[in-house]
Amino acid sequence: MRLPARLVTFVAVLSLLLPAGAAARAGAAAAAAGGYRQVTGFGSNPGDLQMFEYVPAGLPSGAPLVVALHGCTQSADAYHRHSGWAELADRWGFAVVYPQTTTANNVQRCFQWFEPSEYGRGRGEAASIAQMVADARGRLGTGRAFVTGLSAGGGMAANLLAAYPDVFAGGSINAGPPAACASSLLEATGCQMNDQGLTPRQWGDRVRAAFPGYGGPWPRVAIWQGTADYTVRPVNADELRDQWTDVWGVPRSPTSTHTLPGGTTRSVYGDSAVEVYSISGMGHGLAVDPGSGAEQCGASGAYFLDTICSSHRTALFWGLDGDGGEPGAPPAPTGLRVTGTGDGTVSLAWDTVEGAVSYVVRRDGADAGTSAAGAFTDTGLAPGTSYAYTVAAVDAEGRTGPASAPVTATTAGAPPRCFTATNYAHVTAGRAHARGGYAYANGSGQNMGLFNVFVTRTLREPSPGYFVISDPGCSASA
Repeated sequence: MRLPARLVTFVAVLSLLLPAGAAARAGAAAAAAGGYRQVTGFGSNPGDLQMFEYVPAGLPSGAPLVVALHGCTQSADAYHRHSGWAELADRWGFAVVYPQTTTANNVQRCFQWFEPSEYGRGRGEAASIAQMVADARGRLGTGRAFVTGLSAGGGMAANLLAAYPDVFAGGSINAGPPAACASSLLEATGCQMNDQGLTPRQWGDRVRAAFPGYGGPWPRVAIWQGTADYTVRPVNADELRDQWTDVWGVPRSPTSTHTLPGGTTRSVYGDSAVEVYSISGMGHGLAVDPGSGAEQCGASGAYFLDTICSSHRTALFWGLDGDGGEPGAPPAPTGLRVTGTGDGTVSLAWDTVEGAVSYVVRRDGADAGTSAAGAFTDTGLAPGTSYAYTVAAVDAEGRTGPASAPVTATTAGAPPRCFTATNYAHVTAGRAHARGGYAYANGSGQNMGLFNVFVTRTLREPSPGYFVISDPGCSASA
């Protein structure tokens, strides 16, 4: 049983006192100005949740909408400040909604992914979140919606994808359990910790049962999991993979695997219908990568772990990088394909677009170059490394159209290797040499500090026998 409804806030009272339509006009004006704010009066709210949103200034009509669900003990504000979604919204032009639960619903502020009365279609918290999407579409004019979440928020995201596949075009489950894994609080711990022993078909049936009679299209699903997560065990990622590959009707064996920064392995299923990102050695939390680089976003903190920016990679997976295009611009190119790879090169081709005078090629969301024809070769890349590409057409007036569907290319050769050890260990292993009491990296000759067992450095080997300092971390793309 729920506690009595919260007292009506001042904002809600004010909206009741305004003339008819004035509240809606005030909301539209605030949205045009942009910013982070709480939204009230978004629906009947059967799940008794709170709604917060971030809207970049000047958000165009039809822009995508991302729903981001916090984990237990967290808040909408913490997710807004740490997850990286606000940075990406500014970069690529979409809105973010942050649902928030309270201790009145759950003492640990967990979304109740384990209660059917809360995660079923038209019920409880799931229905409240669906109402938030409808409200944002009405006020902001947003288009396609996507949902992501961490831990309990990830579990609720999985349930929302099952219950509302007609609302969400894609999802991302970060350290969360499969859809409809539990039907009570008692079962929740078992879901988090143990293999449930279900077949892929049984897992898929739980999704299909959430919205009987629905025949597709199904949302694309990204699954993020740390291999050292002892709160939500890695078996959950396996079960999610089984569940959604069965729903999509694609094989459980990956069509390709790729090495990404932060010790991350990306496995692709069924032409990117489902993707699994496994982060070696990462515990329970959302993967972030603070910094100003093209692939970086987020801020580290409790349950926000510095490895790779999962939000950035998820946004690329959903195609949010410049997806909308400018009014009157050419349509998105089709047929983007990889025509060749070398140790440090990727060659692309695509079908030309009528009215286009050039094309912008984007690598991992950042501009990689332009082309006047339907082909492009990207150079200066790291060997053995995966990159995601899109292409957009530009007309004679300089208007850039929407991005194509993404493709992934992996350069040839072995990826750079990374080594973290004491300076003494680096020297004895042949990665560095000692001189005058100091250690120097072989190849680059960089001074690593005192030659002893107390100084620890990270070295990257971009080519055999050549080492460079890569503190505080190391990745193939560093």
